[in-house]
Amino acid sequence: MNNWRHHIVLFFKGLAMGAADVVPGVSGGTIAFVSGIYSELINTIKSINMQAFKILRLQGILAAWKYINGTFIVVLLGGILTSIFSLARVMHYLLDTHPLPLWAFFTGLIVGSVIYLLRLHPLSGGLEKTYFVLGCVIAYGISMAPPMVLEGNLITMFFAGSIALCAMILPGISGSFILVLLGLYPVFIGAIANLQLDILVVFASGGIIGLMLFSRLLSWLLAHFQGRVIAVMCGFLMGSLNVIWPWKQIFAAGPGIGQSSSNLLPHQFLSVVGQDPQTLICLTTFFLGLALVLLLEYAAKIKPDPAS
Repeated sequence: MNNWRHHIVLFFKGLAMGAADVVPGVSGGTIAFVSGIYSELINTIKSINMQAFKILRLQGILAAWKYINGTFIVVLLGGILTSIFSLARVMHYLLDTHPLPLWAFFTGLIVGSVIYLLRLHPLSGGLEKTYFVLGCVIAYGISMAPPMVLEGNLITMFFAGSIALCAMILPGISGSFILVLLGLYPVFIGAIANLQLDILVVFASGGIIGLMLFSRLLSWLLAHFQGRVIAVMCGFLMGSLNVIWPWKQIFAAGPGIGQSSSNLLPHQFLSVVGQDPQTLICLTTFFLGLALVLLLEYAAKIKPDPAS
C-alpha cells in the first residue's frame, strides 16, 4: 500500500514537472529540486549507460530494470507526458488568443524562480556575484542578437530538443524558455497540440541523446561548483527577461516572440502597434505567476535537496 502511495505521489510530481516545462517559466528541474527527487532523477538518468546493457545481457531484464531505477523513471515520465499533452492545447490556444497576458504570466514565473533560487542559494562572495552578472550579460546579449534559425524543420528541432531537454533538468532554466530564445516555442507547442509525430520523435531523439551526455556533466558541476552554477542560471534568467517582455514591436514576419523586435512600454504599445496593451490584466497574470513560484517555496519550506 505504501508503495502505491509513493508511486501516486511520484506521478503527481511528474505532473508538476511537465506543467512547468510546458511554460517558459519555472523549470521541471526546479520542481524536482523543491520536491526532493532531484538527486534521484540525475542519478537515474546517469544509470542508463553501457553498464546497464551489460547487466541486461548477463543478469536479465529484472536486474537491469533495478539498476536503472526503471519504476521511478516510468512513473515520473508518465506524469510528465500526461501533463505536457494535457496543457499543450491550452498553451497553443492562449498564444493565439491572449498573448500579452500569457507572456506577462511567464515573466512572473521567471522572476519568481530567480527569487526562489537566490533565497535557496544566496550569492556568497564576489565570485558568485560575478557569475550572476556574467549570466545576465550573456542572456541579454543572446536576446539582442539577430534572430537564430527560426524554421521548425527536423534538423533544427533535433538540436533544439537536445538543448531544451538538457535545460529541463536544470533547477532554474525551463526547456520551453530555451525554445523561446530559439524562436521555436510556437513550433513545439503546435507539434504537440496537432500531434505532428515526425517533429515530436526527432525532438525527443535529440533530447534523449543530450540528456545522456549532459546529466553527467551537470552532476559533476553541481557536486563541485553548485553555488556558481546556480548564480549563472539566475543571471541567465534575469538577463533573458528581455525576450519574455510582453509589449513588443515585431519587425519580422512569423509567429511568436523570438523575432526581430523592440520592447515597448504599455502606452507606447498602444500608440505604436495600435492594440490594447491590457495593462491591468497583464499585471494580474504577472503577479499570479510570481505568487505560484513563491507558493512552491512556501510548500518546500525552503528546504534544499541535500544530495544535489
